[in-house]
Amino acid sequence: MRILEFFGICVVALLALLFVIFFRRRLLMVGGGTIRLQVRVSTMVPGRGWSTGVGQFVGDELRFHRMFSLAFRPKRVLDRTVLLVEEKRDPDGPERLTMPAGWSVLRCRNGDDGEIEIAMAESTVTGFLSWLEAGPPGQPGSLSPRPIIRPRPADH
Repeated sequence: MRILEFFGICVVALLALLFVIFFRRRLLMVGGGTIRLQVRVSTMVPGRGWSTGVGQFVGDELRFHRMFSLAFRPKRVLDRTVLLVEEKRDPDGPERLTMPAGWSVLRCRNGDDGEIEIAMAESTVTGFLSWLEAGPPGQPGSLSPRPIIRPRPADH
């Protein structure tokens, strides 16, 4: 009888844990401005080390929350004022097995934090790049203003 009670308690605890994880995800997504993405957290093995999660746009920040975590604090925060996209590529090698079809990988420089790779759906990349370029002028992610070309004064 004790074995059945122990088993029942384990099943209830597992179901409660799953409920909390999915409830947390719903709370993160309820405010809008969220996307599905993957962030590379480890580069020790080529093509591996990707973590699935939810990206939440809050002002000038993209906050990455891991999918299967109980923490309400983001795992990574990407600041638009210092974020610069260096390369866009298709997943290759083992990455193709861990990512859905139609996803792209962006290699970014996040200020002094160094390089970071993020992956998202191709349609999401367009929105992400628009958000990045929509920052105030003069920031690394925004488009640089065109130089003003003035006519040279004529020599008289």
